[in-house]
Amino acid sequence: MSDLTIKRMVLGPVRTNCYLVYNETTKEGIIFDPASNSDKIRELIEEEKIDLKGIFLTHGHYDHIGGATKYQEMYKVPLYCHEEEDEVVRNVELNLSIETFETVVAKPDILLKDGQVIEMCGFEIKVIHTPGHTKGSCCYLINSKEDSVLISGDTLFAGSYGRVDFPTGSMSQIVRSITEKLLCLDDELLVLPGHEFETTIMDEKPLWRLS
Repeated sequence: MSDLTIKRMVLGPVRTNCYLVYNETTKEGIIFDPASNSDKIRELIEEEKIDLKGIFLTHGHYDHIGGATKYQEMYKVPLYCHEEEDEVVRNVELNLSIETFETVVAKPDILLKDGQVIEMCGFEIKVIHTPGHTKGSCCYLINSKEDSVLISGDTLFAGSYGRVDFPTGSMSQIVRSITEKLLCLDDELLVLPGHEFETTIMDEKPLWRLS
């Protein structure tokens, strides 16, 4: 049995995927993109008896950070994001929450660099900077002893990619991020995006005319 367990929660007004990733053996876990301050995150953590060790953001848009401060404070754990995204998560215009009914910001504790590897919960988490959706968007390649998975945020979706018409977005950058940094990963790698359904690297290659 794999030591890597992943639970998906679909939260918030635009149905954002929030992932609880944990070690089945130690019950240590991580939250990726706490999309809202919904109690569903706390309920799942308590139901699975998880010892939460950190919160990671793929990018700073309001629909991915809505519960960041709440759970950062509730569990006394650090909040991580890429160093280029620090401005986005703190700015209501850049994170788009100024256009919603309730503005939201987050305050990261630890800023990450491209290629950095964090060891946590018995996993290796590699940071892959993938600008394009926002300037500091990143994906997380999680490696356990038996399995690997990619948390892709809003960079790569099943059959699509994230919008580039928001502040700090760039079409040329997201194309390079996907083709040069993601589609070179293992064909069988499971991809867990920020919205909708999972995919694999192999399934996405034909859309980019790569074999």
